[in-house]
Amino acid sequence: MAKTDKIEFVCTDCGLNHNRWQGQCRCGAWNTLVEMKIPKTGSKNTNSRITSNGGYAGLTGGGSKKINEIHSTEAEKRLTGIGELDRVLSGGVTTGSVNIISGDPGAGKTTLLSDLVARMSQNMASLYCTAEESLSQFKNRVHRLKLDYNEDQLYLLAETSVEAIIDELEKNQIKFAVIDSIQAVVTENANGSPGSPSQVKSSAQALTQYCKQNDVTMFIIAHVNKNNEIAGPQTLVHIVDALLHIDTNDGQIRTLRANKNRFGDIDTVGIFKMCERGMLSVDNPSEIFLSGSSTESPGSTITCIRKGNRNLLLEIQCLTTETEAEFPQRVCVGLNMNRIKMLTGILRKHTKTKIFHDTFFNIVGGLKIDESETCIDLALVTALLSSLNDFVIPRTTCIMGELSLNGDVRPIDSGVPRVKEAAQHGFTEIYIPYRNYHKSMEGLGANIKAVKTIHELIELIK
Repeated sequence: MAKTDKIEFVCTDCGLNHNRWQGQCRCGAWNTLVEMKIPKTGSKNTNSRITSNGGYAGLTGGGSKKINEIHSTEAEKRLTGIGELDRVLSGGVTTGSVNIISGDPGAGKTTLLSDLVARMSQNMASLYCTAEESLSQFKNRVHRLKLDYNEDQLYLLAETSVEAIIDELEKNQIKFAVIDSIQAVVTENANGSPGSPSQVKSSAQALTQYCKQNDVTMFIIAHVNKNNEIAGPQTLVHIVDALLHIDTNDGQIRTLRANKNRFGDIDTVGIFKMCERGMLSVDNPSEIFLSGSSTESPGSTITCIRKGNRNLLLEIQCLTTETEAEFPQRVCVGLNMNRIKMLTGILRKHTKTKIFHDTFFNIVGGLKIDESETCIDLALVTALLSSLNDFVIPRTTCIMGELSLNGDVRPIDSGVPRVKEAAQHGFTEIYIPYRNYHKSMEGLGANIKAVKTIHELIELIK
């Protein structure tokens, strides 16, 4: 009598395996265990190139070895030609790596990878496997975006079976592949419907094993849930080499960030602009986030933020109007409302500023500022005072710094690089925290004004 496959129960939150079903997982989550079929070790698979006893990176076993007996190889990187993607991947895509790219619907995942697979087809056999749309739809997108590709090396496949996908990779000797998406494919080694935790985990493991054993570079598209996190088991994140995520800001701006990268750092952010030609790399993001208006008006201040390891100049706008209701409104776009409330409280306490107005804040370019980015405090306060008192901040002035509850100006991280970024874009007057001042700022051609308190800032800008 043939041996049956082993049954385990996997937690959809943490990915922990259990021998039997129970109401609560060890991670503390309730009712998150789902049934998963595990093939017996050593059982024959329908595809001999996939081994059931292999790890995420391929075959395991063989005993331990001394470190001097192990042959080390440097990861080979290849430039894709998409500048911001190469930047996020720390110098290009790593050969033989498996990468996941996630994002909200319409963020540009398929658009970006369509461009990428077309570029890679000019140097190697490349495959785009779509399990969510027809081949004619993909071809129409390629023509609409006017992508350059090698027709002899670009293969298209509409398939949901992992085993069939691997057969195509082997038959055509594919070296670069895109799977769209991991929630739409299924494998014979697991039960459940497409997108279930068992299918997602087993499919990702089978694809990763093949890529590691055959030196194939792969990008996998993953859906997200309502919390903007990858849908499926957390184990999926541990299987792959890199996890990229596209943030959709208001408007056409897209930011690409690496939340995990085994072959580089995760501090770099890529800036893209969605247009008719697809996802275009933005080499100088500061030009987008500055409105470009030559007219100086009250309520506008320019500051410098830090996205990953990049310095970006952006314009903060504030509008104050007399309220027509019993209570004044506080509206902000791209900013944290709690931060705005705290700064208005500091102004009322330390400068006796009375704000009985409807107040509106906006970030030019549609970028969303993280709550941890406190260097914009002085710029927000300056824009608010500028609109309230109807005076103009010159467009050649850049203001940055954190404001504490007692009215002191606190230092910010990477002060020198931020000042250099502002000076390179022609800003002649730069306000910074006193403790961020450094002698290297003197030769940049800008007038550096270091401030200690909110009172000093108000005196200087007036």
